[in-house]
Amino acid sequence: MNRPRRAALAVPLLVCLATLGMLTAWTATGNAGTPARLSAAEGRVLIPSAPEATAAFFTVRNTGTADDQLTGVTGPAGHRIMLSRMVDIGHNARSMEMVRAATVPAGGVLRMTATTLDAMISPPPRLAPGDRLSFTLHFRDSPSLTVRARAVHPGR
Repeated sequence: MNRPRRAALAVPLLVCLATLGMLTAWTATGNAGTPARLSAAEGRVLIPSAPEATAAFFTVRNTGTADDQLTGVTGPAGHRIMLSRMVDIGHNARSMEMVRAATVPAGGVLRMTATTLDAMISPPPRLAPGDRLSFTLHFRDSPSLTVRARAVHPGR
């Protein structure tokens, strides 16, 4: 091989090696980001005021640098649980709509409330104030979290 041709091959090879070395160093120092790191505190489940359904609410924290999505909630056997939210339908009216997933933002919090997002439970379990139920929160990329929810009267 002649000299100009070797030099022409050496330049891209050296650039690739330098780039790979820099990416390796960047990743090794933690600058490439971290996956979602999720945790959830004890939630609340409303003592039913109607025979059709009740709701549970959780706060999910993400200390990672990547978003994740809450994709579902499971709970006590014999009860169907769906993610739902209230939406404005005009003329000061609201309606409930099912939700497939909710984002847990990187470095942020997904706070479920009666006016944002909830886990609708049908049929509602029989509950007394202070009772605790276990629920499992399922995510797109992270392992599931099992969390307890304390029974409270609506409005508390």
